[in-house]
This record gives sequence, C-alpha cells and structure tokens, in this order.
Amino acid sequence: MKKAVGRWSLVVSILFLLVTCGLGLTTAFAQPISSTELINNAKLYDGKVVVYEGEIIGDVMVRGEFAWVNINDGSNAIGIWIEKNLTRDIIYTGSYKSKGEWMEITGVFHRACLEHGGDLDIHAQAIRKIKPGRPAIEKLNPGKRNLTLILLGGLCLVWILRLLKIK
Repeated sequence: MKKAVGRWSLVVSILFLLVTCGLGLTTAFAQPISSTELINNAKLYDGKVVVYEGEIIGDVMVRGEFAWVNINDGSNAIGIWIEKNLTRDIIYTGSYKSKGEWMEITGVFHRACLEHGGDLDIHAQAIRKIKPGRPAIEKLNPGKRNLTLILLGGLCLVWILRLLKIK
C-alpha cells in the first residue's frame, strides 16, 4: 500500500511538472503589429483585436467620455479612440517641447470606422505605458551660434562703413 502511494505521488508530480512546463512554453504575449502592417493588410485585421505600440503625439483630444490620441510607431500615426479615464496616465505627448509616452494599445482595429466617418482607427480596450515621456531639451548648436556672430559682426561693419561714407 505504501509503495502504491509513493508511485501515485510520483506520477502526479511528473504530470504536474509537465503541465506546468507546458503552460510556461505556451504562454506568449501578443506581439505588436506595425502601422505599415495594419495599413497594408487592413482587410485582414478589420474588426480584430490588435496590439499596437508607439509614441503618443499631438494633443489628447477629449470628446465627452472618450478621447482621441494619435500614436506614431515611427512610420505612420494611427488614431486611437479611447475612454477618457484611460488617458490619465498620459503626461507627455510628443511635440517640439517633449518626447511622448511610449504606449501599448490593445483594441479593435477598424479599416473604415462607421462611427468615425470612415477613418482608419483603433478602439482601445486597454492601454499600457512602456516607456515614460520626458521634456525635450534642445541644445544650442555652437557652429550655428559662431556663424551667426560672425555674420552679425560683418553686417555691423558694413553698416558703420556706410555711415562713414555718407558723411
């Protein structure tokens, strides 16, 4: 009897390990789809849940309980229709003054959305911040600054010489 229980527990342990390892191997995260892939194969993805990621650019445009945000993955920007409460984590949007948040959007892709006048968009179901945005600090180009000072000096010299010639 004791031997049978030992074998039984060994079999259960092996099955547990196989199932656990099998689940670990089959668990996969959705890979983001590029904007080029979505645009070129719009019919294929129409009405399907997609994962798309990129930098939020422009403004968050609130429309009642929802908002529009544009996400640029480096090739194209796609409009995202999102619940207003999901935008509260968006602090920086891409502009000349800041680098926008890098977000992952999970939502339903529409190649010609009937709700929004036939535009290509994604209706977001979930949003996740991948990389935070930050203010963009522009540095002065020393070469351009020196060239500007030289040209300004030349202009002043021409102006002074012209004043002396008139007298």
